[in-house]
Amino acid sequence: MADVGELEWLDIVVIILYFVFVLGVGLMASKFSNRTTLGGYFLASRSMHWSLIGASLFASNIGSGHFIGLAGSGAAGGIAVAAFELNAAFVLMLLGWLFVPVYVAAEVYTMPEYLKKRFGGQRIRVYLSCLAILLSIFTKISADLFAGAIFIEQALGWNLYVSTLILILLAALFSILGGLTAVIWTDTLQTVIMLGGAATLTAIGFVRIGGYQAVIYEYFNAIATTVIMSNESECGFPPDNSMHLMRPADDPQLPWPGVIFGMFVSGVWYWCSDQVIVQRALAAKNISHAKAGCVFAGYLKLLPMFLLVMPGMVARILFPDEVGCADPDICEELCGSRAGCTNIAYPRLVLELMPTGLRGLMMAVMMAALMSSLTSIFNSSATIFTIDIWTRIRKNASEVEKMIVGRVFVIGLVVVSVLWIPVIQANTGSQLFDYIQSVTSYLSPPVCSVYVLAIFWSRTNEKGAFTGLMLGLLLGGTYFIITFVYGVPECGEPDTRPSFITKLHYLYVGLILFGISILTTVVVSLLTERIGEEHLYRLTFWSRHSEEERLPLDDDNDDDDNTPASVTESVGSEPAEPSFTRKLLNFVGGIQSEAEMWRAAKQLRQELAARAELQAEDTQKLPEAANAIAEQPMYMWLCNANAIAMMAGAIFLWGFYA
Repeated sequence: MADVGELEWLDIVVIILYFVFVLGVGLMASKFSNRTTLGGYFLASRSMHWSLIGASLFASNIGSGHFIGLAGSGAAGGIAVAAFELNAAFVLMLLGWLFVPVYVAAEVYTMPEYLKKRFGGQRIRVYLSCLAILLSIFTKISADLFAGAIFIEQALGWNLYVSTLILILLAALFSILGGLTAVIWTDTLQTVIMLGGAATLTAIGFVRIGGYQAVIYEYFNAIATTVIMSNESECGFPPDNSMHLMRPADDPQLPWPGVIFGMFVSGVWYWCSDQVIVQRALAAKNISHAKAGCVFAGYLKLLPMFLLVMPGMVARILFPDEVGCADPDICEELCGSRAGCTNIAYPRLVLELMPTGLRGLMMAVMMAALMSSLTSIFNSSATIFTIDIWTRIRKNASEVEKMIVGRVFVIGLVVVSVLWIPVIQANTGSQLFDYIQSVTSYLSPPVCSVYVLAIFWSRTNEKGAFTGLMLGLLLGGTYFIITFVYGVPECGEPDTRPSFITKLHYLYVGLILFGISILTTVVVSLLTERIGEEHLYRLTFWSRHSEEERLPLDDDNDDDDNTPASVTESVGSEPAEPSFTRKLLNFVGGIQSEAEMWRAAKQLRQELAARAELQAEDTQKLPEAANAIAEQPMYMWLCNANAIAMMAGAIFLWGFYA
């Protein structure tokens, strides 16, 4: 049977058919979806069922980067990395019980919209927009490209940068042919296949080794031949505490104070203030469905330790010389990285253990999930830059100018992200997930502090929040740059980095930055003018049930939706339809024809008229807004009971593996 690299012809056929299917779904969805309404997305009714919310929260978080990162960290140091997944189960309860009720009571659809109502002004919005773009480059786009390139490199034997180029071209194809819409239709299918495939692979791996106990025993003996023959360094050996979640405070991988407190900071930032995550919870039918969705996602987050982390340990047992290599020269020859090869753990398992056909399907689903993730990030980053930054520079920019700027910005994003990949290779210490979490710990704590104070301390004002954000960015950004300038020493080399890098774990850094940002925000807020209570009704946790009429802040009525002025004027008669060729060019370029823009303007006028009617009834809506977070007692107790049961399961795993 002919092979193509490590994949057989049947696997290649399955991959091609799967991509054709996804692209076909995307084309059909694009054809029947409403692509012309500017306000339709935010005006859509909240109608998602709890099961869809939970699956969507999980799918939005788990991607091919997690398959590479969690399995790679499991191969390198055991189960400790699963603490991030177990921690998320608890933070999701904070999202459902503390944060979402405030967002719903405030009647917001986006996080910038909440901060605009809470603080007023534009400074915080622009800052968070810039930070979102930076995090997209350093932790999402470059990491996803790196992870996907590893899959292609292992499957087909192609060079890392050739694989990266293929990924970029595929992502562009997805964007043009409706890949973003296809995500909506295929997310659940991909999640089911990924979980089913991961469970199958885990079972096959455990059977191959001889069961769970054999995996635990054999892992400590999974040492590369070159490491056994050399006694010059300690690297290359599995840690003695590989089966422990709680490790000493000076542990180089995951110290227990950082696990308990530092993870909480980055977890709250990601799960409770990130737009991609929160938007899914806000789409719930009601607050009970939002809570139930968070509980369901919490249950799903208990699985990665067994479906991703432990398979990485299995990969090291089965392929110790490859996955467990420590000699920089040998590692570079095996996987192209001098820092180690644990990142290839999961691809090797898929390629070596999965049956023909299923192997191709598993590769296809993970690659499709990666494509969807990349196109979503490209789209959201371009939107953030165009709407939140470019329109501040050029207030009268035309629609065509915005579209051109957005596309040019995506090209710039890709270039910077590709240039950053060698830095990831040199600084991950062969663990992609470790890299992602470290960058997050350097940049996200100030944002977490602002959201926590905004919701739970009414005295927080815009000056305090902005000062805390700026100081946190200065300190975190400086530490981030210094850390990556020094890099990670290769196995056997002396570590010449300053002690504040070698002795201070990134989770400790995140905790320190969080504390400094909190303190700064509190002090500056107390020294400056407070925001009146009349501006804060239903914008804090303590006032979420208020039925008082909230007065907008002075500058809260800015034109914030970038609606063209022409929309509010007469739309005239409908223009003629363009030719077929012009339609095709417009579709590929994402440009609306005059006829499409006319229909969009007409529909938006209707929406604005409906919105004006609703705003005229503000006094009647106040009780409705306040009661939006009311729950029926039976559903409330059912959600509470399931939350307790889920957290009890997480606590049991913490205790069992502590």
